[in-house]
Amino acid sequence: MTSPEQFTGYAAFEQQHDVFNLKAHTYIPRPFTEKDVDVRILASGICGSDVHILRSGWSQSKYPAIVGHEIVGEVVRAGSDSGHQLGDMVAFGAQCDSCGSCETCKNQLENYCRKKWTATYQGSLGKGAYTQGGYADYYRGPGRFAIKFPKGLDPVTHCSLLCGGVTVYAPLKAYGAGPGKRVGVVGIGGLGHLGLQFSKALGAETYALTHSASKEKDALALGAKKVIVTKDQKAVLAEYAGFFDIIICTSFQPNMPLSSFYLPLLKPRGNFILNGLPEEDLPPMKPQSILGKSLTGSLIGSPAEIEEMFEVAVKHGVKPWVTTYPMDKAGEAVTAMHEGKARYRFVLVPK
Repeated sequence: MTSPEQFTGYAAFEQQHDVFNLKAHTYIPRPFTEKDVDVRILASGICGSDVHILRSGWSQSKYPAIVGHEIVGEVVRAGSDSGHQLGDMVAFGAQCDSCGSCETCKNQLENYCRKKWTATYQGSLGKGAYTQGGYADYYRGPGRFAIKFPKGLDPVTHCSLLCGGVTVYAPLKAYGAGPGKRVGVVGIGGLGHLGLQFSKALGAETYALTHSASKEKDALALGAKKVIVTKDQKAVLAEYAGFFDIIICTSFQPNMPLSSFYLPLLKPRGNFILNGLPEEDLPPMKPQSILGKSLTGSLIGSPAEIEEMFEVAVKHGVKPWVTTYPMDKAGEAVTAMHEGKARYRFVLVPK
């Protein structure tokens, strides 16, 4: 059992728009080191970040671009310093390397490393080289970011936890979601449907906040105590002002009513956590709206947080709702994702 000299994935060769044209692309990965593992990919989740990168939405992307950072697979080559053995089931999330020596890395917050934050795809390898992602047959990365995948989870069903899951789990845990706390989850989509499950798993009283009642049945099945339809903001404020300890926002729209609506829903010392990273700037805010409140964001999760999240998922039966596509239909799947057709995550699997 070993890996080939060349890997093959499905890449964009130029900036994409509303229809994603991904073509087979064979490339030579960076030289293998004794700290690395090669993984034969069994499942690769599709994340909203993939759409942004393929479209050069956040900044100019590098092409050809093979995206995908919710990877589960089998180790087929293991360096002597990788911490893994042949046959191990491992997972890579959105980050594949960090400096390992700065204060944040030493405190198991590698996802905030400022010296050597390397993305699983589009990450800098020096001299113009960059990482390619999981819409492929194999992936090569440092073993310390290859998280052992629990036997109690299914690679296809649960690969979406590697980004979509930990992106909501990490801030919920960090900001105290648990018994005696009220959590509101804004947006019932790829992140939100996992936010509801993890909030409930942590013991919080959990509410879904959505503009439309069309997903009410789903939200209740996912763990929401109640679904609050936010279309009539005045009516919602009349009943729920100062109600929530935490609001985790998994969606974003232009002119989002932070000052006039969402922040007033928080208790004093409450936290509003923005998980969705928009391509637009945040709307202007009145300083008075943040008095006694915190507005923050959260970036994926560290390897330790991913391991902890896996334990919670196994214990409490957290389960992404997924639809699978064969790997060679990656372009079709991303197009459907961009059109909002996922209920609630798409996963690519080998043919």
